[in-house]
Amino acid sequence: MKYVLLGNLSPEWASKQSERIGKAKAKLDKLGIKVESIHYTQGYYDFVDIVDAPNEGAMLAFSVWYATQGLGRVQSMPAFDTKSFEAATKDAAD
Repeated sequence: MKYVLLGNLSPEWASKQSERIGKAKAKLDKLGIKVESIHYTQGYYDFVDIVDAPNEGAMLAFSVWYATQGLGRVQSMPAFDTKSFEAATKDAAD
């Protein structure tokens, strides 16, 4: 399942980019979550990532881990492809 991660960096870790990414990458790998893309943004969120997680439990574990490490906070949202959305709209109409 693909997820969109919306993230904020903690002030303590914002200037330690390579160390933060290394820690996060190690945890993502351990949980079986593959990073597809990383985008840094301006505005409410500091970054938007697209990941592929084996299950929702892995995604939840990463979100909790990220916060407990003091790295910042992430909000995860499931991301559906066009085919899934079209199937859902068809099922909703039946």
